[in-house]
Amino acid sequence: MGKAKTRDATQFAAIPFAIGADGCPRVLLLTSRETRRWVIPKGWPIHGLKPREVAAREAFEEAGVLGSIVGNRVGSYHYCKQLPGDEDLLCRVNVFLLQVERQAEAWPEQGQRDIRWVAPAEAAEMVLEGGLSEILRRVVPGTGRGR
Repeated sequence: MGKAKTRDATQFAAIPFAIGADGCPRVLLLTSRETRRWVIPKGWPIHGLKPREVAAREAFEEAGVLGSIVGNRVGSYHYCKQLPGDEDLLCRVNVFLLQVERQAEAWPEQGQRDIRWVAPAEAAEMVLEGGLSEILRRVVPGTGRGR
């Protein structure tokens, strides 16, 4: 039997978005460090921070974007996190929208991931998790659903 999991399997994530010069929304995706899949910034709970603060912090650390969380949690999805020793952990990810105000010149994980701004529909096609794809199609401002 594998090592006991004592960690809460809930993570918090941000969908960074901005309205482009053409008036159309764009979302930021980035690659995971291990599998190079297209994902959104996410991380484990941090003692003393609210879930929305964790989501915003992860967006900065992983993609260098700074902004404001808009509204409440917009949804959640599940994925299998690959752990050392060929173990998987089913994680629930609570998702928030982050309206990007600017991108920093330097950030902690700069150069460790690829980042790309794309239309929400394209982002929904790029991610592997069906639940995240649905959230991207449904909740990004400027795509038919109000804030």
